[in-house]
Amino acid sequence: MDPTNKPKGPSPHYSLYQREVFRAGGEKGQLPSFSVHPDELVESTKKTLNNRGYFYANSNAGLGWTDKANRDAFFRWRIVPRMLRDTNTRDLTTELFGHRIPAPILFAPIGINKLYSPLGELVPAKIAGELGIPYCLSTAASQPIEDVAKANEEGASIKNESNTVHRYDGPNGGNATSPRFFQLYMGHDDEITISLLERAWKSGFDVCMLTVDTWQLGWRPTDINIANYVFYYPGAVGNEIGQSDPVFMKKHGGELEKDSGKWIDSSVWHGKAHTWEKIPWLIKEWKRISNGRPFVIKGIQCAEDAIKAYEVGCEGIVVTNHAGRQVDGAVGSLEVLPEIAEAVGDKMTIIFDSGIRTGSDVFKAIALGAHAVQVGRLYVWGMSHEGEAGCRHVMKSLLADLDITMTVGGYRSITKDVHRNKKALRYNPSGVPPGPDEHAKL
Repeated sequence: MDPTNKPKGPSPHYSLYQREVFRAGGEKGQLPSFSVHPDELVESTKKTLNNRGYFYANSNAGLGWTDKANRDAFFRWRIVPRMLRDTNTRDLTTELFGHRIPAPILFAPIGINKLYSPLGELVPAKIAGELGIPYCLSTAASQPIEDVAKANEEGASIKNESNTVHRYDGPNGGNATSPRFFQLYMGHDDEITISLLERAWKSGFDVCMLTVDTWQLGWRPTDINIANYVFYYPGAVGNEIGQSDPVFMKKHGGELEKDSGKWIDSSVWHGKAHTWEKIPWLIKEWKRISNGRPFVIKGIQCAEDAIKAYEVGCEGIVVTNHAGRQVDGAVGSLEVLPEIAEAVGDKMTIIFDSGIRTGSDVFKAIALGAHAVQVGRLYVWGMSHEGEAGCRHVMKSLLADLDITMTVGGYRSITKDVHRNKKALRYNPSGVPPGPDEHAKL
């Protein structure tokens, strides 16, 4: 934590953020306004959000067993620390679809962010730009694609404490101040789909990520209890991408005025599943629009589907169960990650999603075969407290946590020392993870 003992390395010294917090408290009496301990953080959002916002962020399918399975899986894998290794500088950088990024972390696509902060997706997009890590925009966003891109670029222009801007190499040496991915919910009107992809590409989103596990919402009792489907309420948020799309509005603008759910029901969560036969067409169209940029499928939970994704032409997959929000009683995503990595890890880029809360979680997912991870609920909880400041505090804390875990754990390079390193972890099949309040008893 001594800033005079921090020689320049491949990555920013994220660990110094802990020191900044400590010094602000000791010298100025300035304490963080909320806890970044994940259990305390989710609890405190009950005070910052109304019921619709809180439950939409935290509702799970059924009894919540899949959400619990996600966290249980992390508990059962234990890190094996190594001693007397030189970790004075760490290399957290990794390459993701041609982008060299400073840490293997992405902002996951989460819809209707205006439920958590008035500026909605403009907040995490800006913070992602500041940090130089990828931002993924949801089709169910509550800000137009073009405005989110501008916010991301604005964040990338902000100088850090060293009075420099972090910029990382993009595809073919292009500008990659912060890589942008577009998460597509694909309806059954191909003209609207193409319009969305063209808008995304023109706005600098250069990876298409198709979500395949949410043709309709899973059964979420805590949302049912309060009829928590914001799109149906008059003046509802969540239609912004549809309202700003010329093709959708030409076809359905009049209907949207009478039925605020028209956009979400027909073009996002439409309740009518596609099949593998449709994917080659979509990949071809995205390649045509983007001059050959990567295509990723989000929602893979078994090796067979991962292999199929590779066979139809995908460059990457996201191993996720939608954070336990779709199928109750399903496998935890980390449970299936090793077999998926074994099947396609040398052929495809694997992004892990579902249950990431700490730097140790990131470490474990990378060690089990992911090339990078997505973080969702964490940044939503942060922005629900203080908007930009809250989102920034949570994400910088996560980066510091990962950096410190690497330092004290004895692992210098995330790609060379951690990625698919079975010796870095030990599996413990028994035991019960502590409950949310257990840390308070220690």
